[in-house]
Amino acid sequence: MKTKYAALAFLSSLIGLIVSAPGHAEVEMTVARTLTLEETPIDTALSASGKYIFVLTDKGKVLVYTPDGRLNDTIPVDKSVDSIRPAPPGAREEILFLISSKKKSVQITVLEFVQDINVAGAPFKGAADAPVNIVIFTDFQCPYCAKIVPVLNEALEKNKGKAKLVFKNFPLSMHQFARKAATAALAAGRQGKFWEYHDRLFQNYNRLNDQVLQEQAQQLGLDLQKFEKDMNDPQITQVINQDLQDGAKAGVRGTPTIYVNGALLKNNSLEGLQAAIDKELEKKGKK
Repeated sequence: MKTKYAALAFLSSLIGLIVSAPGHAEVEMTVARTLTLEETPIDTALSASGKYIFVLTDKGKVLVYTPDGRLNDTIPVDKSVDSIRPAPPGAREEILFLISSKKKSVQITVLEFVQDINVAGAPFKGAADAPVNIVIFTDFQCPYCAKIVPVLNEALEKNKGKAKLVFKNFPLSMHQFARKAATAALAAGRQGKFWEYHDRLFQNYNRLNDQVLQEQAQQLGLDLQKFEKDMNDPQITQVINQDLQDGAKAGVRGTPTIYVNGALLKNNSLEGLQAAIDKELEKKGKK
C-alpha cells in the first residue's frame, strides 16, 4: 500500500507542476510549397547541401526537386527501396542511402550533379572549341587560389586543344580587396591583358592595395586613363555580380571551386584534375 500512496503522491505533485508551469508558446505553421506528384510518395530527404529535395515514389524512382519546387531530375532505383537517407549536412559529396527492408540491404550512392554554368563573355584561355571546359570560381586574395594557378596552367599545357580554362569571379566578403582586384582584372582585360594581370595579382595576393593595382597596370603598359575609367564602369560591376550569382546557383561555397564540364572537381591536385579531364574525354571519345 505504501508503494501505491507514493505513486499517487508523485502523480499529484506532477499534476501540480503541469498546472503551475507557464503556458506553451503558440506554434504557427505555414505551408511554404506543395509538390504535386503523379506517383505516390513513400519517403523524402533533404540533400547534404540543402540544394535538393529527394522524393522516393512507389514506382521505383527518386524525384529530385529544387527548393523552389522545380523537378530537376529523376533517378531510377530498385522497386524494393522503401526509404532514403541523405548524407549529413555540409558533406562534400551528395550521398543518398537507399534502404530496402524487404531485401535487408542499404545501397550507398554518390550523386554527381552536372551544373549548367553560364560562361558567356567570361575570360578563357585554351582552344575555344575544346571538348573539356574547366570553370574556376576564384578570389584574388585567396592563398589557395594563388596556389592552384600553376596546376591549372600545367593541365592546360598537357591537354592542348582538348581543354580550356574559364575564369569566374567569386570575391569573398572576408577579403577586403578581392572585389576591387576583380574589377581591375576585368578592366585590364578590356586592353587585352586579362591573364597577364591575373597572374600578377596572384603573385601579389597577400599585399594587394590600390598602389599594387596601379603598379601592375603600369608595368604591363596599360593606358592608365582608360584603365581607371573602366574600373568605374558599372558594366564591370554587373559582370562580377553575375559571376557571384552563377556561383551561388552552382553551389559554390568557397574558393577555389572548380567544375569540369559542369561536374564539381573534388580533388584539386594535378592528378585529380587530369583524371577528371580524362573522364570527360573518354565520354566524348576524344581520349
